[in-house]
Amino acid sequence: MNRRSLTSVRLVVLLASLALAPFALAAAAPALRDAVAKKIVAEYPALEAIYKDLHAHPELSFMETRTAAIVAKELRALGFEVTENVGNTGVVGVLKNGPGKTVLIREDMDALPLLEKTGVPYASKATVKDLAGKDSPAMHACAHDTHITSLLGTARVLTTLRDRWSGTLILIAQPAEEIGAGALAMITDGLFTRFPVPDYVIGMHVWAGLPAGTVAYVPGPVTANVDSIDILVRGVGGHGSRPHTTKDPVVLASEIVLALQTIVSRELEPGTPAVVTVGTFHGGTKRNIISDEVKLELTLRSYDDAVAAHLIASIRRISENLARAAGVPADRLPVVTAAETNTPVCSNNPALTARLAGIWREWLGEANVTLGKPLTVGEDFARFGRTTHRVPICLWLIGATAPAEIEAAHRTGGVLASNHSPLFAPVPEPTLKGAITSLSAAALDLLAKH
Repeated sequence: MNRRSLTSVRLVVLLASLALAPFALAAAAPALRDAVAKKIVAEYPALEAIYKDLHAHPELSFMETRTAAIVAKELRALGFEVTENVGNTGVVGVLKNGPGKTVLIREDMDALPLLEKTGVPYASKATVKDLAGKDSPAMHACAHDTHITSLLGTARVLTTLRDRWSGTLILIAQPAEEIGAGALAMITDGLFTRFPVPDYVIGMHVWAGLPAGTVAYVPGPVTANVDSIDILVRGVGGHGSRPHTTKDPVVLASEIVLALQTIVSRELEPGTPAVVTVGTFHGGTKRNIISDEVKLELTLRSYDDAVAAHLIASIRRISENLARAAGVPADRLPVVTAAETNTPVCSNNPALTARLAGIWREWLGEANVTLGKPLTVGEDFARFGRTTHRVPICLWLIGATAPAEIEAAHRTGGVLASNHSPLFAPVPEPTLKGAITSLSAAALDLLAKH
């Protein structure tokens, strides 16, 4: 064969390979999905055992030593370079697998100080120590045991399929999400300086209001700003029979509580989402004594930093000026205190979220992936996208309740057990399988070989 003929043959082969390339990629996708599904099925019995063990042994915020040890041991066995005690009890596992992007997957570990009432065979009966050293009941009422099990399941999937992706995978088990402190603790302890800086940070959260194993995604704000405010309403006490000689802080605090409800309805543009809730009202010692002070505790929710600042400023203005109108002396005006740290709004990167939503539809089917709505709960996952690196983040929701229960509640008007309820227990299967599939699919796409 002469050189011209050889060149022609090579050109024909090249053109044919280019023409077949889309077909090859399309054929590879189902094969990859099948490989992941088979791995999850094979690992499921062991993973469910881990889940039930974690559920039966909950640990409160910054006390997650047993859970962290389980994570560290599992990741080391899979070949990750593991660092413990990051941000107190946090665990970081790094697996380098050639050139490419760096993807960080975060899940949280801590439980809540609740007495479990689910009645499942593996229910928590634990009494544990809290940060103050006090004994407290504990349960995984927000499914962080599901989160950690799903993280370990994803690690098993991705290490088995190392030939199908390239880049660096970082898995972190975060402490103290329930008190909004763990993400900041890990970042402050060098998460983005001691370890590779990620190109993407992703994670999922189990949600009781969705059918088990399904995915809901939200571009933009997915969880809210959470600000904690204390108001010390001070007055001038005296005998209950002689109110004219006092400045009654109970009456003043009551006026403040009602007036605060006008902030959202009358100070914010209609349609601006925000919540001002007075959660506690404590004052007085005896029915015939007008007390010196009343203590109020508030929670604020919003989806914008400027709105959050407006709410706090308005609370100060209303509290102080109502006290002045009541004739409270200047040195006895209310003291409004905002917590030093809050949980900021978690805003998903729209482009990243849209990309992953398309992947989940391919992997899980259109019917199992829905566009969700922003939640007014808090999630310190937001912190990972607020460093100077401005890493794109995406937090999505995984359903955990049997579809029949959801349908029955809609039909009868019943109330489902929600996250943070002592009655909430996710259906392990398909919740775990859906969670692991969504995490694995996302990571495989973001770390795909090119």
